[in-house]
Amino acid sequence: MVDGRSRPIYMDHAATTPVRPEVVEEMLPCFLERFGNPSSIYALAREAQVTMERARGRVAAAIGASTDEIFFTSGGTEADNWAIKGVAAANRKKGDHIVTSAIEHHAVLHPCQALEKQGYRVTYLPVDEFGRVEPASVEEAITEKTVLVSVMAANNEIGTIQPVRAIAGVTHDHGILFHTDAVQAIGAIPIDVDALGIDLLSLSAHKFGGPKGTGALYIRRGTRVKPLMDGGAQERGRRAGTENVPGIVGMGKAIDLAVAEMPQKSAWLAAMRDRLIRGILDSIPDTRLNGHPTERLANNVNMAFRYVEGESILLSLDALGIAGSTGSACTSASLEPSHVLTACGLPPEHAHGSLRLTLGSRNTDEDVDYVLSALPRVIERLREMSPLSPNDNA
Repeated sequence: MVDGRSRPIYMDHAATTPVRPEVVEEMLPCFLERFGNPSSIYALAREAQVTMERARGRVAAAIGASTDEIFFTSGGTEADNWAIKGVAAANRKKGDHIVTSAIEHHAVLHPCQALEKQGYRVTYLPVDEFGRVEPASVEEAITEKTVLVSVMAANNEIGTIQPVRAIAGVTHDHGILFHTDAVQAIGAIPIDVDALGIDLLSLSAHKFGGPKGTGALYIRRGTRVKPLMDGGAQERGRRAGTENVPGIVGMGKAIDLAVAEMPQKSAWLAAMRDRLIRGILDSIPDTRLNGHPTERLANNVNMAFRYVEGESILLSLDALGIAGSTGSACTSASLEPSHVLTACGLPPEHAHGSLRLTLGSRNTDEDVDYVLSALPRVIERLREMSPLSPNDNA
């Protein structure tokens, strides 16, 4: 029990989500009964293969793809790396230029930086104050040597949704492949790869109620992408390594549930999100909302508080039973300000005072009430101790 409450309040669903009971139930037989290696040929292995292919069909249906365009990976990071490095390697004779945005997840930025060390050129597009990429800036960045444009569907820190259809249209006008990191978008906004013009798409199961360690890369049929790993002939010779059948089955069930529930769940989460945003802005001065005010994920609240450090906010909230984040879980140990917030124009001293609260299915209106009661007191106390605060009398 924390501060009189029987349970902690988890508001970090952008980092990971709890695995749904229905997902666990569907995974269990893959550990105990249908545990065969799907690459073998006997009956037990064929059972595993059939189960895995059923899950592949679920993932494909969720994004409007064909089953033969879905390739299973260990998660979103591997899928992003494979898309970027695989396209670059397969198209080296055509060109050596990649276009991406300055606010991508590090699973995209770091592969791009690794390619730069190998002689590739990368353009990191700027964003506006809300974190949006202008399709016109994509047009300006493209050269005759460009082989790939990669822009995420929705930002993991500030929740801003990108104009994917328009960006993909620009890239296709030039005959260039378009990849999107949809790790935060799947199950949160409608995704149809054909309607949006997506050639490659990355997703990760643990962001929508599935297990960790499982993801997928959609590769449009006919797209040239070299394998990321050498080894066996799994995934039709394109991704070596024995498939994680329980995780894949769990991902298939989770994506089914997430897509089916998306319309109702998004409306309900957005109502809680908006009440949380209004309550924070009304009760805490020198505070701003980060990200687009309307074109944002239904569960995302990202605020910047002047004169305080985000880490201190998190520790104070944790003591009160509230789990949040300062940004991406992959960079939570870093002392550097968020690259996303600084790209949006926030000075480093303001970016250091950020807090991300991301809602999920277990959150309630009472949780929002509790946060709105606790957070102003936390910020006030931290500002009283801060040497940066204009109210400091020292």
